[in-house]
Amino acid sequence: MSRVRYTGIILAMTALAATAALAQVRQNQPVSALKGHNGNAPVDVTADRIEVQDRADRAIFAGNVHVTQAELTLDTPRLTVAYSGGASVQIRRLDAAGGVVVRSPSETARGDFGIYDLDRKLITLVGNVELNRQNDRVAGARLVIDLDSGRAVVDGGPPGVNQNGGRVTGHFTVPQRQQSK
Repeated sequence: MSRVRYTGIILAMTALAATAALAQVRQNQPVSALKGHNGNAPVDVTADRIEVQDRADRAIFAGNVHVTQAELTLDTPRLTVAYSGGASVQIRRLDAAGGVVVRSPSETARGDFGIYDLDRKLITLVGNVELNRQNDRVAGARLVIDLDSGRAVVDGGPPGVNQNGGRVTGHFTVPQRQQSK
């Protein structure tokens, strides 16, 4: 019985040490600029062309589309903006197609298609997704970024759908440590 208790204590201490080390690593990393992004900030859109479909409550921007909201930018060839009408237009959702690049001061995310749901404060990229931060890179089939928490989740997708066979891949830099003598 004492051996089981001793093993449990060692496991608990190891978990506590690992949690403290992880907290220290997280503390040393820059905070994601996407965490706490102001989804209520004005949205500015520039493009080569716009088509307003007022009865459908949407506008389609085409050609060199550039979207800015606070420190977040989105670039894409084609963007559909869904809004609610009335005296005051409220943007609800941005659907980007033809290759999407989302940038914040510390990250860049790319994908074939993108959805920015302003009501739910979620950005979803689908198809050949890549998330870069400094020299670190994660790739997969789908990326979902929660703007409230700053949490980013990358899925690999079903096997055979993309070049990485349904798996998430990553390349991470390791902090250089000095060798002890």
